[in-house]
Amino acid sequence: MGLLRIMMPPKLQLLSILAFGVSMLFIENQIQKLEESRAKLERTIARHEVREVEQRHTQDGVRDTPPLAEAEDVVIIYNRVPKTASTSFTNIAYDLCGKNHFHVLHINTTKNNPVMSLQDQVRFVRNVTSWREMKPGFYHGHVAFLDFSKYGVRGKPVYINVVRDPIQRLVSYYYFLRFGDDYRPGLRRRKQGDKKTFDECVSAGGSDCASEKLWLQIPFFCGHYSECWNVGSRWALDQAKYNLLNEYLLVGVTEELEDFIMMLEAALPRFFKGATGLYKTGKKSHLRKTTEKKPPTKESIAKLQQSDIWKMENEFYEFALEQFQFIRAHAVREKDGELYLLAQNFFYEKIYPKVN
Repeated sequence: MGLLRIMMPPKLQLLSILAFGVSMLFIENQIQKLEESRAKLERTIARHEVREVEQRHTQDGVRDTPPLAEAEDVVIIYNRVPKTASTSFTNIAYDLCGKNHFHVLHINTTKNNPVMSLQDQVRFVRNVTSWREMKPGFYHGHVAFLDFSKYGVRGKPVYINVVRDPIQRLVSYYYFLRFGDDYRPGLRRRKQGDKKTFDECVSAGGSDCASEKLWLQIPFFCGHYSECWNVGSRWALDQAKYNLLNEYLLVGVTEELEDFIMMLEAALPRFFKGATGLYKTGKKSHLRKTTEKKPPTKESIAKLQQSDIWKMENEFYEFALEQFQFIRAHAVREKDGELYLLAQNFFYEKIYPKVN
């Protein structure tokens, strides 16, 4: 660059800089257009796939079909929290769906907005409950909890989810926005080019590592009420705990994902038969690794832990962890470093009237 300054007149240097700047803007614009085109193509392909499945199920013109068998009339919703190993787990479902004969559908919301409009809530609930061609179905997406009982439909889905230590989740998300991961390494991320570490961000009081960014797992479980998204709301925390206990079949933790998968396989073999073995092979156990991630220092962690928001998110995480470990203690045992499921621990007796 110094040699160019010597050889080129100042005006030519200025023109070169301007030309370079214009070129970069043009490239950025083209990248944006390519991203938009890719998104449109994905939506078009998804619509085509849906039509293809519906036509396949109705190609004989028989629409007055009998009710689905109970084992087939099941829908699972995994309203996945970002950066909780959700891609690793979801890809196990994709690997199993052909073998176990169920459908997997991604809920793709505009700009990854976890809150649906009222009309979209109604559409989604009706789709999920009445779309028999997609049953049994496994729906996944970054969507806040929806209480199906509010919408006047019969039947409710089975909710599952996974949570993670709130600071570790935020650190992972921080680096993911800047460097992406090894799942789609070529995809340009929103904060790409920002080389600042998480510790430097915390030290400088940056917005991307502010304690407000911790507020995510609580609203995802709380749902579509306005108060759920008021950062630091005690009501939202209580509602999230209530929903976890009363609306979710099982909520696991990222740090103990194998146990979560094992219990799902035992409880819902129609979907998850073979999931534990698939996870143990290692092919999907750590599918998505955030690139360039550096663990935060004790000082950064201590600073975030001073926040009331962290205290509430951590309270929710500890609550979820305690409940998960309680369920696990009654379902799983460890022997020689290996986990195994307990056998059925109830039976029926004294059955009357007696059959002659």
